[in-house]
Amino acid sequence: MFDKYMVCEETLHNVVEDGAVTGYAFEVRITYYRGLRLSMVEPFEVVVDGAPVPVEDLRFTLGGARTYTFAEMADEIGDRWEFGERALLTVRKPGGLAAGEHTLDVIERLRISYMPVLSEARCRKTAVVA
Repeated sequence: MFDKYMVCEETLHNVVEDGAVTGYAFEVRITYYRGLRLSMVEPFEVVVDGAPVPVEDLRFTLGGARTYTFAEMADEIGDRWEFGERALLTVRKPGGLAAGEHTLDVIERLRISYMPVLSEARCRKTAVVA
């Protein structure tokens, strides 16, 4: 239902650290109408321009505070991702993305306590790196 709002395509940008482009990032929203503890968020599947991103290269930042790997999130019961809140999904990739249009395919899977299967949302967006 909220799948089309998951990827905030206007936020795609390259990440610069100490003068070097170390990757790229974009914001995502939770697709569940309630918030969830981070331990209930499964690793995202991200494919950019047809190339899958290894989960080890993904980082999840909530509220601009703490950044997690998805392995770390599996045990995180203190932080919650609330409905409407944007999280930053960062991909470690030296050199980042070239300027221009890119296709982002993102799958978000959530473990919801009363559902016997994972909730899965899919979103495809075209975004531009300036």
